Amino acid sequence: MKSTASYQTLVVGGGFYGCCIALHWRRVRGQRVAVVEREADLLQRASYNNQARVHNGYHYPRSLLTGLRSRINFPRFVEDYRYSIDDRFEKYYAIARVASKVTAAQFRIFCERIGAPVENAPPRVRKLFDRDHIEEVFRVRECAFDAAKLCERLRSELEDAGVEVHLETEAKAVRALEDSRLELTCQRGGETLPLTADRVFNCTYSRTNTLLAASGLPTIPLKHELTEIALVEVPEPLREIGITVMCGPFFSVMPFPPRAVHSFSHVRYTPHGEWHDLEEGPHRDPYAYFDSLSKQTSYAHMVKDAERYLPLAREFRYLDSLWEVKTVLPKSEIDDSRPILFRTDHGLPGLTCIMGAKIDNVYDVIEFGRARQW
Repeated sequence: MKSTASYQTLVVGGGFYGCCIALHWRRVRGQRVAVVEREADLLQRASYNNQARVHNGYHYPRSLLTGLRSRINFPRFVEDYRYSIDDRFEKYYAIARVASKVTAAQFRIFCERIGAPVENAPPRVRKLFDRDHIEEVFRVRECAFDAAKLCERLRSELEDAGVEVHLETEAKAVRALEDSRLELTCQRGGETLPLTADRVFNCTYSRTNTLLAASGLPTIPLKHELTEIALVEVPEPLREIGITVMCGPFFSVMPFPPRAVHSFSHVRYTPHGEWHDLEEGPHRDPYAYFDSLSKQTSYAHMVKDAERYLPLAREFRYLDSLWEVKTVLPKSEIDDSRPILFRTDHGLPGLTCIMGAKIDNVYDVIEFGRARQW
């Protein structure tokens, strides 16, 4: 066992949220901060394995608050992370005639309410869709982020700020010490690495409850899904376009900057299974369960359904898939909202659990934390 290293703030989880929170406590609060990450680099799990969409509110017509917060955060995120932004493509939202939970008129009204730019798509784009299945197509303003560039920049910012980063280091448990500080027991290789701090942030996303359960602390109700996002090459007319068909069991095809291809997801076929964490009962490590599951692509089903709305989908060329555990709060099942999990002093004074569902939510986390004087 190595000697104990002491900090003022420890952040468990080197995803986008964990890195931003660590930088806040170092730059704004001037504290000695360290990040503990079990992977070999930062932003390797859910921060990378997603659609790479920077939301501008359009995606949430059934949750006005979620849409509004995305609309407010969008310009700030684009400005702060310009180096990682890809906005060289046109973005369109298409409203299905059947099975959509909103009409074209309702979607337009929603956009106007949250102040999101929206206009009818030009004829060259409208003709790409099957008009028997699509009621209307709107041009909107959205963009994508490059997680690889984001990782490189955050790694540099953490180093420049003096934040220590412990990679390939897994946080195993946290406990209170007699002096009211917290001890985080970590494992790196075959070594046990004890770290102490005044406060610990649990920013492990899907593994939020893994750390809590191993520490004998109350777990939090969460829903997990095994998800697949296909990566495809698209035909020429779609190469500089992103498309989302909504609002219901439809699909999205977006530029995926880290690979210079498009991501392809489907509301019905992207999830391959689900399970729940309850407040009481045995806990299953989502990553360990994820590793044990067989992963067979549903691409054929995805593209077959998409062809009904976007005939050019039959010309997609499948490359491979991004597999990940997607985790949300149970409330999201009701209205498609994306609330933030923010639990201070959860089970132990100084232990805070944070989980966001969208990358732009990070501003809400910081602002909420400041209001709570964290």
